[in-house]
Amino acid sequence: MSGRVVVTGMGVVAPNAVGVGEFESALRSGRSGVRAHERMAELGFGSQVAGVPQGTDAMAEKHFDEELLRAMNSSHRYASLAALDTWRDAGLRRPDPDDDRVDWDTGCVIGTGIGGMDTTATRVVPLVDAKKVRRLGSTVVEQVMASGVSARVAGVLGLGNQVTTNSSACSTGAEAIALGVERIRRGAAKRMICGGVEGESEYIWAGFDSMRVLCRSHNDDPVRASRPLSASAAGFVAAAGAGLLLLESEESALERGARIWAEVAGTALNCGGQRAGGSMTSPNPDGVRRCIRAALAEADVEPGQVGALNGHLTATGADPKEVGSWAAALDAEPGQLPPLTSTKSMIGHTLGAAGAIESVACVLMLAGGFVHPSINCEDIHPEIAPHASSIPQTELLQPDLDVVAKASFGFGDVNTCLVFRRVGP
Repeated sequence: MSGRVVVTGMGVVAPNAVGVGEFESALRSGRSGVRAHERMAELGFGSQVAGVPQGTDAMAEKHFDEELLRAMNSSHRYASLAALDTWRDAGLRRPDPDDDRVDWDTGCVIGTGIGGMDTTATRVVPLVDAKKVRRLGSTVVEQVMASGVSARVAGVLGLGNQVTTNSSACSTGAEAIALGVERIRRGAAKRMICGGVEGESEYIWAGFDSMRVLCRSHNDDPVRASRPLSASAAGFVAAAGAGLLLLESEESALERGARIWAEVAGTALNCGGQRAGGSMTSPNPDGVRRCIRAALAEADVEPGQVGALNGHLTATGADPKEVGSWAAALDAEPGQLPPLTSTKSMIGHTLGAAGAIESVACVLMLAGGFVHPSINCEDIHPEIAPHASSIPQTELLQPDLDVVAKASFGFGDVNTCLVFRRVGP
C-alpha cells in the first residue's frame, strides 16, 4: 500500500461557521464567532464571552431521528454533524440505519479534551444527589464516556475499523490526525475519520476561569476578546466545536476517483517531560522545537520550503515563547519567518477540538492559496514585534502556497506537529 496519506473530506462545526464553505469564507474575511455568553454571566464568571457554534440543534434535527437525538449531548451532535459533512465531502454515501453492512476498511479517531462533563454536571450529579438514579436514563453512560463521540460516529456511518478516542488536552485534535495517518501508513486501514470535538459547557470552562487564564477584559466587546499575538492579550476565550478530516491512502483515493484536498506529509508527537521550563501547564521550548523539526524531517521538507504556519497561539503568556520556538525550529531570523496565523483569534480555544479545526483551516489555505488573518493583534506583543512582518492581519493571497505546518500543545507538556502539502498543479 502507498505510504502517502491524503485528505479527501472535511467537516467543521466552528463558532464562526458550520460547514467547510462557510468556514473558508469566515476565515478569509476574519469573521469572529465569539459572543457574549449569558450563562457565564449569570454564574459570575470573570470571563463572560465564548465561541459557540450556532444553529446546530436545528441541523441535528434534520439529520437524526428523535431517539438518536435524545442520546446526544452537544459533543455528540457536533461530532456527528462534522462527520456527515466529512463523509459527503469525500464523495461517500451515508448508509441507511437499517443496512447491516459494515465498512471494515474505515475507522475513526475522534478525540476530546474533557469528554461529557456537561452531561455529568447537569444530569448525573444532580439526579444522583437527589436519590433519583432511575431517572438518569439508559443513554447517560454513552454520553459521559470519552469514547462516546467516536462510537456515535461509528454507529452513524457503520464503521468497522479501529474506532477510538484519544485525549491529550489541547493537543488532542491534531494528535488524532497523526494517529490516523500512522494506521493508514502501516496498511491497517484504507480510511480514517480523525479530529476532535469539545462540547459547550460552563462546567468545562469553570476551572479555566478560576485559573484566571480566560479573557476578562472584553466582556462588553466579545469580538475583540480573543487576542493571540497581542500586547493586550488577556487570556484565551472558551469555545466549543468539532473539526474532522477523512484521511485516506493515496492508492484508495485514486482508485475511487476521490477529490484530494492535500497530503498529510509529516507528523510528530512528543512530550517535553515537564523539564527545562516545561510544566503541567507550560511547554518545554526544546520539546516544541524538536517536535516541529521531526515533523518536517518526516515530510522531507526543509525549513525554507514551509510557506505558512498555523500556531497554537492562545492569547496567553505562552505566545511569545511559541513564536520564539517556531523561529528557532526553522532557523528564521526576524523578517524570515513564514506567515504565521492564529485561527483562535476568530473562534476562541476549542480545547480538544482546536488542533483539528485548525487543521481544516490549514487544508483550506493550501487548496485556496491564501493565509487567513490573525485578528485583534494590531498591538503586536513587544517580544513578538521583530516578527511582525510575518503576521498577516488581513487575508494574504499566496497562490504558490505548497506547505503549511501546524502545531498544537497541551497541558502535560505534550506536543503535536503536522505538515500539510498541496497535491496537484
